[in-house]
Amino acid sequence: MSDGNTTNGLALAGLGLRRGLMPAFKALQAGDIDFVEVAPENWIGIGGRYGRSFRDIAERHPVYLHGLSLNIGGFSPLDTTLLKDIKQFMNDFHCPLYSEHLTYCGDEGQLYDLLPIPFTDEAVHHVANRVKQVQEVLGRRILLENASYYAAPAQHMSESEFINAVLAEADCDLLLDVNNIYVNSVNHRYDPYEFLQSLPLDRAKYVHIAGHFDEAEDLRVDTHGADVIDPVWALLDAAYERCGPLPTLLERDFNFPPMAELLLEVDRIKQAQQMTLLNTPVAELRVAKR
Repeated sequence: MSDGNTTNGLALAGLGLRRGLMPAFKALQAGDIDFVEVAPENWIGIGGRYGRSFRDIAERHPVYLHGLSLNIGGFSPLDTTLLKDIKQFMNDFHCPLYSEHLTYCGDEGQLYDLLPIPFTDEAVHHVANRVKQVQEVLGRRILLENASYYAAPAQHMSESEFINAVLAEADCDLLLDVNNIYVNSVNHRYDPYEFLQSLPLDRAKYVHIAGHFDEAEDLRVDTHGADVIDPVWALLDAAYERCGPLPTLLERDFNFPPMAELLLEVDRIKQAQQMTLLNTPVAELRVAKR
């Protein structure tokens, strides 16, 4: 089984492709971004004008996949038809990785939300078994993202203990979402840097960063609809210090500013990656690339 996470080295910065941004993406110049990320469910089998536009963009930029509806923590049977379609999509567009959320999103139908999984031993075994099934169908390792959540249905272990246990038993990799760490640290009152250090960072292969909404002094909502704030940028720097400058995606799902403003945030990712490269011994970078 291939690891499915091969990238052209470190220090890559990308932007999520959304239909509302399609015209702006078509106008991008070489070097503006290093890759795009899409939810495969939104593009599998799409033809017509959008299909042609997507293929044009995919010819110019590597395509990373971040799924929305696999329902890895649910109890409904895994959608093997979807998985086979994703495998074909990855082959067709030479996608270097596929990630999903460490959540559930279905119960006899799509719930259209990413809901928290209980932090229990039973849930660890259940999720890990489903991840193994997914990896068997795809023939490659997948990545699971540490999720934002607002209530925990059961906590027999800590969030980081749960993430560590699932990834170890499933033998899969980590999509490190630094904004989710920050959001959860405010909502659940923990130190984001201690939490970052407690994660299985040797399995981190990819990073997300995004903006969020301040609902109240003690409540942050993970919206991907605003600029990234300074504390989240600082957490990204800390992640790079521990993991190296992994490929990193700027997520923006709505409230789209002009593309020039989004590219300023992409450039800020690149600057942080370059600073890490300048300050990291070559031997450590070789380890990070493995």
